[in-house]
Amino acid sequence: MKLNKIIISTVSIICICVISCKDDFLEITPTASITNAQLTSKTGLEGTLIGAYAMLHGRGGFYAGSTNWLWGSILGGDANKGTNSGDQAQVNEIQAYNPQTTNESVYDKYRTCYEGIARVNSLLRLLPEADPTVTAEDKTRMEAEAKFLRGHYYFELKKIYNNAPYVDETVDYKAGIEEVTNGTDLWPKIEADFTFAWDNLPETQGAPGRANKWAAGAYLAKALLFQGKWAAAKTLFDDVIANGKTANNKKYGLVPAYGDIYRVANDNNEESVFAIQAAAGTGTINNANPDFVLNFTYTGGPAGCCGFFQPSFELANSFRTSAGLPLLDGSYTAPANELKTDQLIPAATAFTPDTGPLDPRLDHSVGRRGLPYLDHGLHPGITWIRDQNYGGPYSPKKYIWTKAEEASGGVDKSSWTPGYTAINVPLIRFADVLLMAAEAEVELGNLEQAREYVNMVRTRAANPAGFVMNGGVPAANYDIETYDAVWTDATVARNAVRFERKLELSGEGHRFFDLVRWGVAETTLNAYLNYERGKVSASPFVGASFEAGKSEYMPIPQLEMDILDGLTQNPGY
Repeated sequence: MKLNKIIISTVSIICICVISCKDDFLEITPTASITNAQLTSKTGLEGTLIGAYAMLHGRGGFYAGSTNWLWGSILGGDANKGTNSGDQAQVNEIQAYNPQTTNESVYDKYRTCYEGIARVNSLLRLLPEADPTVTAEDKTRMEAEAKFLRGHYYFELKKIYNNAPYVDETVDYKAGIEEVTNGTDLWPKIEADFTFAWDNLPETQGAPGRANKWAAGAYLAKALLFQGKWAAAKTLFDDVIANGKTANNKKYGLVPAYGDIYRVANDNNEESVFAIQAAAGTGTINNANPDFVLNFTYTGGPAGCCGFFQPSFELANSFRTSAGLPLLDGSYTAPANELKTDQLIPAATAFTPDTGPLDPRLDHSVGRRGLPYLDHGLHPGITWIRDQNYGGPYSPKKYIWTKAEEASGGVDKSSWTPGYTAINVPLIRFADVLLMAAEAEVELGNLEQAREYVNMVRTRAANPAGFVMNGGVPAANYDIETYDAVWTDATVARNAVRFERKLELSGEGHRFFDLVRWGVAETTLNAYLNYERGKVSASPFVGASFEAGKSEYMPIPQLEMDILDGLTQNPGY
């Protein structure tokens, strides 16, 4: 059984039929039940494991998957919710940093993480009873994959809810679950699971979608980085960068053209450290990429729905350059440097796109009026925006399918919208690894090594073969250079590394968690809110503010608080 472009869904609570030793010929296995013998065969164990992988998608929840486009990108200022104020209104309070404990989307993400953990724990309880034909090597590999996934799901919970309860395979869900608290420090648990995976997973796998040793090493290093364990993180990053390879045996590297990261034909490429696998036309939309189903232009263009996840003014302006370098002093929001937009300009009115110098990654990340929107023609502006007064003038552009991909079967059209694609979503890619390693090097005083890693990422971005083109010429005034001056000031180096993460990884679910762990979320995000409020007359951020000591984390869902007496609510809720 493989995990490649098809994901098989299982459930975490499985009926195990126990046959009596008396009158057993009268016992009939109920329809749709699964016997213990079936579950503990190699096929049964692999199916249970693949069920744990399946929760990476969120299984149909708009905000529940591991891409974190809401929790990492919208909360981090990469984008706003978009659409209008009435659609999916429960998200309004989340993006205003004022979620209620009863918010359904806060609960949905929480529930999905624990469903993934429950599926992992089911496998770990079954492994000791594995059929004798299951080899020790297979059992160790499956245990390591399962613990990798459990580490991932608890990492998600730690980033979003902080003090989330810990449940492993030793807890009896029928008797004992009521005694669970959220007083356990999750970091040692997360480290332990990733360490087991790092020590026991093979370097390559039979299918590219499975976690391998190097993915585990990258995740473990990331967990260490989040805790400020710079030296330990560096040691792992050094190994991953020098020796890491994908599960399908490709040496880690950067895809030559930035935009190719987001194309179906390039799934499981050399930059993909660990990705959510997606497939179209398998009989269920949950095997496609359901996370981004809302995040398309509103009318016209691909999908024709739903106008969510509109890149922010602040993000788009961040791609302004001077002498090929970003404006690290924050002056990209000054009137002289802001991008020219079509804000409130009627579609019939002539519009000339911005002609100033820009980082070319802008037009792979942000759909702008008058520029090519993949192969769907020129973005027409306001006619593709649901409510420009509310969401601004920009459209999401990463993980949007092309007409060519649709023609070749890369889009699942079996549901209410064709917005379910076969585009994989990397949760960690090699550029992310390089920039995390650069961060560790800065904190350890190795500024020149950090500059080398950042310049690797910028060199790829500067590849003219990867520029968005319009009529055979670059679609905008792309001007990007590497950092050629020696880095001697740690503060300057730190700011450069952090800003590079913003540019390279925009819209990929990282920004909010970065700001929180850097301790700059309150200052950065309140400035972002003030800036965005000044750009649209019906701002979704009216009255919004980030409150230090509260807004770093979501509340523990009230439903969970009501069920488990031992839980303590997060501060401020």
